[in-house]
Amino acid sequence: MQQLLSDLQAANIGDIRTNERLAPYTTWKIGGPADILIIPHTKEQVVAVIQMLHERGVPWTIIGRGSNLLISDKGIRGVVIKLGSALETLRFEGATVYAGGSYSFIKLSVLAAKEGLTGLEFASGIPGTVGGAVYMNAGAHGSDVSRILKQAEVILDTGELVTMQAEDLQYAYRHSILHTLPGIVTEAIFELQVGDRKEIAGAMAAYRDRRLRTQPLQLACAGSVFRNPTGNFAAKLIEESGLKGKRVGGAEVSPLHANFIVNTGNATAVDVLTLIQEVQQIVLDKHGIALKPEVLVLGEM
Repeated sequence: MQQLLSDLQAANIGDIRTNERLAPYTTWKIGGPADILIIPHTKEQVVAVIQMLHERGVPWTIIGRGSNLLISDKGIRGVVIKLGSALETLRFEGATVYAGGSYSFIKLSVLAAKEGLTGLEFASGIPGTVGGAVYMNAGAHGSDVSRILKQAEVILDTGELVTMQAEDLQYAYRHSILHTLPGIVTEAIFELQVGDRKEIAGAMAAYRDRRLRTQPLQLACAGSVFRNPTGNFAAKLIEESGLKGKRVGGAEVSPLHANFIVNTGNATAVDVLTLIQEVQQIVLDKHGIALKPEVLVLGEM
C-alpha cells in the first residue's frame, strides 16, 4: 500500500488523503476511514486514477455527494474516489442538457426549470449527483432518469472511456447495468422538452412544500431507505406496522416519514443496519412483504 501511495502522489492525480474518516462525506454522517481517499480535480485525473488502479489490481470505490449511501463503521479498504469539481460541468443546447457526473441533481433541475425546460421536475428533491442518479435510475413523482436520459459517458474499471446509450444501461426500477458493470459516469446527456416556466415552477414548488411537510430534512438521513414494492408503498407498510419512532442506538425510523431512517446524533452503521433488518422482519411478519433496501452499503460490515 505504501508503494501505491507513493506512485499516486507522484502521478499528479488530485488531493490524496490517508486513513480519512468518511462520515463527513455522507448525508447520514456515518462511516469509518478509507485507506486512501483521492479527490481528482479534472476528468483526465479521474481516468488516470482508474487506469493506475486497474494496472495494479487495486480495488476502488466511488462516492459523489454521499446520499443514498451507508458506509461501514470499519470504513472502506483500498482506494475511495470522491468526485468533486472534476465533473461539475453543465451546458444547455436547446432542450438538450449536458451535465457532468458530479453535478448536483437538484441544482440541475432548478436550472433546467429556469431555462423553461420540462422533464426534470421530479429531480428537485433528489439529493446526490447526476452520476449517482444515472447509476440508480433515480426517480420520484412518477418519473425517473430512464425517461429523459439520451446517453452517458462512462469510465469503465479498465480506465476506458465509453459512451452508453440509454438502452445500453438496461434500466429498471432503481437499477441499471452499472450495478454489475463497474464504472464512473462522467457526463449525462438529457433530452428535455420546452415547457411553460410558470407551470414548471408551480410543480416544483408543490413538490418542495410536500417534502418540507413530510420528510425529516433537518436531520442526517439518506433519503428513502426501502424500494416501494410493486403496487404498494414502503412507508405505508412500515407505518401500518407501528414502526414510526422505532430506535436502535442512534438510528430512528422517522416519526415524520416511515421510509426514512435518521441519525439522531450518534448512530453507527451497525445501528442503521440492525434497524433496517428489524423493520424488514416485522413488515414481513405482518404483511408478508419483503422490503428491499435501495441504499448502497459499502465497506466491511
